[in-house]
Amino acid sequence: MRHTRKLAIAVGLAGLLAVGGTQLAGAKALVVSSPSELSAVLARAEPGDRVVVGPGTYDNVLIRVSRSGTSQAPITIMAASVGGVRFTGSGGFDLTGASHVVVQGFVFADGGGLTVPGDAKANRVTRNTFDGNKGGADLTVQADDTEVDHNTFSNRTAQGVYLQVVGPGAHDMAKRVHVHHNYFYNHQYHGANGGESIRFGLSGRQHAEADGLIEDNLFDKADGDSEAISVKSSNNVVQYNTIVNSRGTLSLRHGWNTRVEGNILIGGSTGIRFFGNNHVIVDNLVEDTSGPAMEFGGGEVRDDTTNGTDHESSDHCLVAFNTLSGSDSLIWYESSKKYAPLDDTLADNILLGHGPAAAKGTGTSLHFTGNILFGSGAGSLPSGAYRTVDPKLVRDAHNLLRPSANSPAIGAATGSYPQVTLDIDKQTRPSAKDVGADQYNASAPARPLTTADVGPKAP
Repeated sequence: MRHTRKLAIAVGLAGLLAVGGTQLAGAKALVVSSPSELSAVLARAEPGDRVVVGPGTYDNVLIRVSRSGTSQAPITIMAASVGGVRFTGSGGFDLTGASHVVVQGFVFADGGGLTVPGDAKANRVTRNTFDGNKGGADLTVQADDTEVDHNTFSNRTAQGVYLQVVGPGAHDMAKRVHVHHNYFYNHQYHGANGGESIRFGLSGRQHAEADGLIEDNLFDKADGDSEAISVKSSNNVVQYNTIVNSRGTLSLRHGWNTRVEGNILIGGSTGIRFFGNNHVIVDNLVEDTSGPAMEFGGGEVRDDTTNGTDHESSDHCLVAFNTLSGSDSLIWYESSKKYAPLDDTLADNILLGHGPAAAKGTGTSLHFTGNILFGSGAGSLPSGAYRTVDPKLVRDAHNLLRPSANSPAIGAATGSYPQVTLDIDKQTRPSAKDVGADQYNASAPARPLTTADVGPKAP
């Protein structure tokens, strides 16, 4: 019976390898169907080999990966069919010391998930499903140059995060971690804290330069925490993600110098909030929030020097060319703490209010130019911070707010802002930029991500 199953797997192997990528000349496709066979084959795998695991459930079985590939010839460990191999309990892979390894197509359920240790660099975790886990995190990344893509994280009800990125020691971060095309769904832990979909760093690592990239991920029902994406490190890019129907916001909770660009947030309780210095937040579309669409954080400290948990005031940040709509105050300058926001710029945004006031709170040495306000009173926005005119936005085929052909936002931006070269559609902005996230074009290529764009079965 075992030989019959191996033969069936081998017959379909050519098509499977075509989906997973091109196999290098001389590399082997090694088919296994039991934990003992998998361990034995991995102990002798060579760069470029593909270890294909037949269907089954491995309960509390931890498989040691002791061999490494190369950048051009990784070792790939893959389920024969996506989702056909299930690790439960404490089962999974021990990647300690293994580099250039691809883990592809498995299910990690009802247990502790998977860890990429700090000495396991340049590995890829792709097209897996993390479902219903009860441990601290479904996936923990501690290693540089890790790629996390096309996975599904779903159905957590216990405290803990779907994906956490940390690093070695007490204060360092894994560098150049790339998180893309993942589906984060139905996080239903209802505690006050500790249920983020992505936690990129920790308070004690906030000054570590991570150079991470979080892009093209879909978050739906990210309700486990007030933060769906929680960045607690420095020098990152968060771009072109979609967050829908979620309690969680996109939050720069700690750290400096992060760029937030081209994200779409629809129908949440809040939108984007940030603390720390020198962030650039541009070309985002935040629609129909019940709370503030954009929060400039105030802090118990001005500039953190202790790697503590205090909020740090948002200073020297640029918020420009965003389109914000909602029923509460669109802009919140959080000024109830000791240090109010300082030297921040609000420029060339469209503020489409459906409540009594567009802004609340105050700050120090704030700057304003080119904003369009319509639908609500100014609130705490000072005179001269905006002009009141109907931006003439219309809903496109994907229900996104875009300027119509006669919108007064077209060509009306008053600041050059060389930090902004594209719009939300990744179209190049001309020298005469439009106000808001979208540079007017009769075509509208950008849309919210859907389940067809992300997860194990997406292209």
